[in-house]
Amino acid sequence: MGLMSLTFAPVALAQEQGAGGGGLLAQLIFFVPLILIFYFLLIRPANQRQKKHRAMIEAVVKGDTVITSGGLIGKVAKVTDQEVSVDIAEGVRVRIVKGMIADVRGKNEPVAANDSKAS
Repeated sequence: MGLMSLTFAPVALAQEQGAGGGGLLAQLIFFVPLILIFYFLLIRPANQRQKKHRAMIEAVVKGDTVITSGGLIGKVAKVTDQEVSVDIAEGVRVRIVKGMIADVRGKNEPVAANDSKAS
């Protein structure tokens, strides 16, 4: 009897799986909302950040204060298509690729205060 039940087990499992139905429609009902969630929570905000960063970099002009992704802070001396010359100290000028600029502050915009030192 034990041997006979093991022989028919795969047939019984196959019949149970076929009874589910739905197939493609059930998968679409599951994956479409999942894709929409990924789009609105991950892809769309990343694209908006890229667009904003690109516009910020294109708006860099001579005299702006920039912060690089490496942490250097300096004043823009010259702007070309792909590079920016930045004065980081008196008599020290470096060339930076525009894509490495993390933040741009205008000529009259003050540097934000660090609140961690206030305590």
